[in-house]
Amino acid sequence: MDELLRIVSDANGFLWGTSFLIPLLCGTGLYFTIRLGFVQITKFGTACRKLFGNFSLFGEAAGAHGMSSFQALATAIAAQVGTGNLAGAMTALVSGGPGAIFWMWVAAFFGMATNFAEACLAQLYRERDETGQIVGGPAYYISRGLGNNSFAKFLAGFFAVSIILALGFMGNMVQANSISDAFNGAFGIDTKIIGGVLAVVAGLIFIGGVKRIASVTEKLVPIMAILYVAVGLALIVMNIHHLPAVFGEIFSCAFAPKAVWGGMAGVAVSQAARYGIARGLFSNEAGMGSTPHAHAVANVSHPVEQGVLGIIAVFIDTFVVLNITVFAVMSSGVLDKNFVEGGANLRGISLVQAAFSEHFLGSWGYSFIAVCLLFFAFSTVIGWYYFGETNIRYLFGAKALLPYQLLVMAFIFVGSVLKIDLVWELSDFFNGIMVIPNLIAILFLSNKVARLLREYNEGKKYSQQEFLKG
Repeated sequence: MDELLRIVSDANGFLWGTSFLIPLLCGTGLYFTIRLGFVQITKFGTACRKLFGNFSLFGEAAGAHGMSSFQALATAIAAQVGTGNLAGAMTALVSGGPGAIFWMWVAAFFGMATNFAEACLAQLYRERDETGQIVGGPAYYISRGLGNNSFAKFLAGFFAVSIILALGFMGNMVQANSISDAFNGAFGIDTKIIGGVLAVVAGLIFIGGVKRIASVTEKLVPIMAILYVAVGLALIVMNIHHLPAVFGEIFSCAFAPKAVWGGMAGVAVSQAARYGIARGLFSNEAGMGSTPHAHAVANVSHPVEQGVLGIIAVFIDTFVVLNITVFAVMSSGVLDKNFVEGGANLRGISLVQAAFSEHFLGSWGYSFIAVCLLFFAFSTVIGWYYFGETNIRYLFGAKALLPYQLLVMAFIFVGSVLKIDLVWELSDFFNGIMVIPNLIAILFLSNKVARLLREYNEGKKYSQQEFLKG
């Protein structure tokens, strides 16, 4: 088992390193940014208007006809805003230094253009399955968009299997594990009890189908985001006099090694870029092919209307929620005490808990972060289950949904009670390899994305059938 862990870890070091996925994902984002005329800037105002114009905690019930635009956005954000916004941000900060945060921002900026393209293509190639349910996502735009030939079908099947394993099974194990660890540490609750409750509650949502998933995410996502952002901002305001130094460290360390945090040796720029970009992309999922499953089922009159919400989803994930974590921790001063002779005493979620406890909430800080992690990670479980469900429908049809639901519930329980370092690594691995067919497809279909944006800007009426004929 240790040998398998080492092999998978080495493979991930290459996959998520500076020689493969980092330049591939950032390069794709740069390409779409230029090709679409900096769409993340030109359409940002439109995205904000659509976000706040469609905001509702009690929208129209979703069903076979799809979801409202806001419900689809909430489901996408539910998957994006997870443990990566808390523990992942701290991993980048501890391993890559303050400069890693700058490179996180760079990855997110270009990722907004990639996510726009993914959402547009998901809308363009969506269809109804044998039950009349609207479905869509990379497996559909890979197979249909690349010509429905044997190679396209192989790539689509490869993607579908990878995402079911990466998110539906192993990804949900590690999310459940994060919840059980946090609650066991904060409240002393047995991990078996936590795992059982999580599995049952999740199962009730899964079995309720798209209607219940949309209903839960449209309420859970705004509430969890507002609560965390409000308390995080309060902590930042308390330490606002430290912010100039925080920004100085982020920008200076992004381009040159510099000793920080109790004399910690300066981190090489390449290492800061690697950890910042990799963790940033892993957090916002731009280019990975996950969130298009939610955007595909939004009821909008034009794909670009949902594409712009793909932009705002990445913005909320990185520039709002993740930044709250970063600035709260960096301005609190806990990092200066955390490093002793270059080594870190605390990593991951424990750093966030220390920041919220030491200067603000006292012992309640550990409980508050544990509850926030519950909301973040559980919302990710719901989103990732749904993405896997869409690919189960693609591969096997609706008849396979019940076995899939029961399996995911079992994985949630097992993930809650085991130490699963290997599962973390396997999840990272399948997350990495599913990116490849997705990026191949969106790059080959970039002309379609550019045409959709051009016709939207010209005010041309959209028809899926007529567009695909043209």
